[in-house]
Amino acid sequence: MGILDDLLGGLAGQGMGGRANTPATRAGGGGGTSQVLMALMPIVLGMLANRGSGGGSRTQANVAPGSGGLGDLLGQVLGGAGGSGGGLGGLLEQLQRTGFSEQADSWVSRGANKPVSPDAMSQIFGKDGLEAIARQAGISPDDASHGLSELLPEVVDRVTPEGAVPDPDALANSVADFARRLGLS
Repeated sequence: MGILDDLLGGLAGQGMGGRANTPATRAGGGGGTSQVLMALMPIVLGMLANRGSGGGSRTQANVAPGSGGLGDLLGQVLGGAGGSGGGLGGLLEQLQRTGFSEQADSWVSRGANKPVSPDAMSQIFGKDGLEAIARQAGISPDDASHGLSELLPEVVDRVTPEGAVPDPDALANSVADFARRLGLS
């Protein structure tokens, strides 16, 4: 699966006492790109696990230590005009609303993932939303755009292995398991 396998492999190298490889990714970066992706990973996982700010369980929304307001932040970023409740469904709805339904469908279904450009991230999340994500990750909005354009297709694909959006409990378990594998929880 490319990026995610590279990140997991790098973490395994660190766990074995060696230095983690910091693979270059398709964005053209080097070790800095891996750091950007790891900074964004808890936010992306929190975004997918967030069941919305309307009362439901948000225990999986805070997959990284110190990300206390993550669920609220992502609810605001994804909520937007459509009143989406967040989570994977909210993200997919936002992608459809902003003209990226073909890409979103490819990420969920089996087969190749269609790319989405870094420039599209400000359309999908809005300029303020993208800046909020960047602030939460401690990176620049430009780095956030590039990282999200690489992470979203692969992470959504990984949490929808059967080619369909799982029920909220299965999704939360999948995200939590993935976060554990990455050492984020």
